[in-house]
Amino acid sequence: MSAPEFDPYSNDYKSLVNDSLAFSGLNVDYFTRVKAEYLKDILLTTFGKTEVDVLDLGCGIGNYHALLRPSLRSLAGIDVSSESIKIAATRNADVNYKAFDGSDIPFAENSFDVVFAVCVFHHIPVEARAVLIEDARRVLRDGGIFVIFEHNPINPLTMRVVNRCVFDKDAILLKSAEAEGLLANGGFKDVRSRFILTIPSFNRVTRVLDQSFGRIPLGAQYFSMGRI
Repeated sequence: MSAPEFDPYSNDYKSLVNDSLAFSGLNVDYFTRVKAEYLKDILLTTFGKTEVDVLDLGCGIGNYHALLRPSLRSLAGIDVSSESIKIAATRNADVNYKAFDGSDIPFAENSFDVVFAVCVFHHIPVEARAVLIEDARRVLRDGGIFVIFEHNPINPLTMRVVNRCVFDKDAILLKSAEAEGLLANGGFKDVRSRFILTIPSFNRVTRVLDQSFGRIPLGAQYFSMGRI
């Protein structure tokens, strides 16, 4: 994951993703809303509230932030693409954005209750993933959680989207077991995964139904999480 890799796509991110999704009849905004709501559900389940301090690791142009920020105490976003960070900052004035080098998170220890990463780790070189996991743990407070959302590489429709997406050409997707291993080896406890988007999800009722399939590796994506 490097700035030169993503800077050229910053202005056209949504249209490029929508091109890769065209065959499905869905668009990037749908997937953004679903994962934002799933994250808020996770916060409610974990903390009993959503008013916590959150870091979006690999935030890109901040697509999730207008949906999340009103529910949170604070929100920060970091990305290796300085161009993406500039765009995100113009879209979301009340989010604390910083560019970073891809390994050293530019915040002090114990800064956040939650770190999350949406479809980021498949862009990180395999040998660099554990280092970033460890630094995410450093910036979390006791009881904090790290949530990794990723594509499910054993879902054929997901792979069709990934193979059609220009900035996923060098992606190395990871299965949920690999994400769990990274979290467990990085010192996280209570590590678990759930598959999502097995069925279309538009509201809380459909999310609950979707999660009834959460242990079956059919969903288009999944999340893995652990706490410290």
